[in-house]
Amino acid sequence: MALETVNIPFSEFKLNSDGLIPVVVQDFNNNEVLMLAYMNEESYKMTLETGRMTYYSRSRQQLWVKGLTSGHFQYVHSIDIDCDNDTLLAKVSQVGAACHTGNRSCFYRNLIENNDVSAE
Repeated sequence: MALETVNIPFSEFKLNSDGLIPVVVQDFNNNEVLMLAYMNEESYKMTLETGRMTYYSRSRQQLWVKGLTSGHFQYVHSIDIDCDNDTLLAKVSQVGAACHTGNRSCFYRNLIENNDVSAE
């Protein structure tokens, strides 16, 4: 299931010093932010070819198909790029948990909450 490619080639992406681009992953149905991961050109191309999110694992120094071990796959709905070409936003259908801890999202620990903020 190859996905339609976009009008910006990977060569125009602004990569970090490791040659990677960060990917914010969001649930397609409810817009919940699920995780942050990184892609290199190979993982990006594999994602386009398979329709399943594939990342580059910085700790293992290898490609990582999300869900291959856990069964918690992420199926691509869309991938957008920000205005600076240095961050991707992937909207996915998440099967099971996105976080390696078993939580639905990696962002499950609140650090600050302020309900009294008003726009100025």
